[in-house]
Amino acid sequence: MNQYITDNKDRFINELLDMLRIPSVSADPKFKQDVLRTADFVALKLREAGADKVELCETGGYPIVYGEKVVDPSLPTVLVYGHYDVQPADPYELWHSPPFEPVIKDGKIYARGACDDKGQMYMHVKAFEVMMQNNALACNVKFMIEGEEEVGSANLATFVKNNKEKLAADVILISDTGMLGNDTPSITTGLRGMSYVEVEVTGPNRDLHSGLYGGAVANPINILCQMIASMHDENNHITIPGFYDNVEELSQEERAEMARAPFSLDKYKQALDLPDVHGEEGYTTMERNSIRPTLDVNGIWGGYTGEGAKTVIPSQAFAKISMRLVPNQTSEEITEKFKKHFESIAPKSVKVIVRPHHGGEPVVTPTDSVAYQAAARAYEETFGVKPVPVRSGGSIPIVAMFKSELGLDSVLMGFGLDTDAIHSPNEHFGVFNFMKGIETIPQFYKYYAEMSK
Repeated sequence: MNQYITDNKDRFINELLDMLRIPSVSADPKFKQDVLRTADFVALKLREAGADKVELCETGGYPIVYGEKVVDPSLPTVLVYGHYDVQPADPYELWHSPPFEPVIKDGKIYARGACDDKGQMYMHVKAFEVMMQNNALACNVKFMIEGEEEVGSANLATFVKNNKEKLAADVILISDTGMLGNDTPSITTGLRGMSYVEVEVTGPNRDLHSGLYGGAVANPINILCQMIASMHDENNHITIPGFYDNVEELSQEERAEMARAPFSLDKYKQALDLPDVHGEEGYTTMERNSIRPTLDVNGIWGGYTGEGAKTVIPSQAFAKISMRLVPNQTSEEITEKFKKHFESIAPKSVKVIVRPHHGGEPVVTPTDSVAYQAAARAYEETFGVKPVPVRSGGSIPIVAMFKSELGLDSVLMGFGLDTDAIHSPNEHFGVFNFMKGIETIPQFYKYYAEMSK
C-alpha cells in the first residue's frame, strides 16, 4: 500500500488543493453555491475511490454526503464522520496569502479548511482509495460527511435519528482533532462540550451625542464591558452561580498521568508571542484547556468603528460568548444559568436579551475498547512510537449525540497540530500530516478487523 501512496502523493495533494479552492463557508449565505459545490466534489471523489450508493442526502440545510462499501456483512463496519464546510476566513487582511487560494510553503498547506476539516476528512477518502486499489479493505465502511459542522450541525441529529439502519456500524471514526506533535502522536479521549450565546444590551432608542448626553444616559458598551468583566473573579473562576456544581474533578493520580504528556510552557508562550499565560488559579495550562470549563468572549461590537472620530453614545452593544464544558455539565443547564445570571446583573438603565445559539455535550471515550487499541497500534505502526491518550479542549458535539442515538463510541484519530491555526488567519496543515494520515488509517482498519474476531 505504501508504494501506491508514494506513487499518487502529488495527485492526492492536488485534489485536496482543488477542494480547498472552494469557499464552503456554511455560516454565510453568500457562499451557498460553493458549499453545495463542495458536497458534489466529495461525492464524486467517493465514487471514484470505489464507494457504492453514494448520495447527497437532503436536510433542512446543507446536504450530507453518504457513501458505503460493504465487502462482507460478517466483517465489522466503520462509520467515518467528517465535514466539508469551513469557518469564515475573516479578517482577510491578516492572511499571508488568500484563504481560498491554497499555497504550499515550508511543507505546509495554507488555506481555510486545510486542517479543519477538509484536509483531515479527505485523508479518509484517499485512505479508502488506497485500500480499494490494493484489495486491502479489511472492514465494511460507511461515510457520513456533513456541511454544517461549523454552524452547530443543526440538521445532523435529525438525519441520524431517521437513518439508524442506514448508519448501523460497530464504531465511528473521526479525524477532526489533533495530536501533540509529529514525533509524539496522540489519540483524543475526551472533548469539552459547548454553550454558545449572543447577548444584546440596549440603552437609548437611538445613538446619542456623547457631549449632550454623556454622563446622564447609560452607555451600552460600557455596561456590556462591565457585565462581561464581572463574570470572572480575581482567580479567573467563573462567577455564574452554580456554574461548577456538576464539574467532574479529576483525582491527583489522573492529573499526574495527564502531566506525563510532553509540554513546554516556554515553547507554548513563544509560539503565541505571549509574555505569560493566563487562566484559572490552581490548574496548569494543559489542565485549563482540557479538563476545566471556560467562558470566553468571541466577538464584541457596537457604536462607531470607522475611520476617524464620531462622538456617540451607541444605542446598542453586542457580544458573542462561548462556554466550554466538561463532563457532567450539560449545555442546556449552563445556557440557562448564564441567561439567568446575565439578566440579573444588568442595571435598570438598559435592556438585555440573551439569544442561545448552538450547544453540545462533553464526552469521554474509553481507552480499553477494541477501537482505541486498534488506533493505538496503527499509530505505533506508522510513527514508530506509542500514542499518548489526551483530552482535548475543543468540542465535537456530535460525538455525544452519536453515542446516545446510535449507541456507538467514536475513536478520534486526529493528525493536526495545535500550531495549525484552525479558525484563525493562515490556517495550515502539514503535508507530512496529510500523508501520514493516509498511511495510518488503513492500519486502523486492519487491526480493528483482526482484534474484533
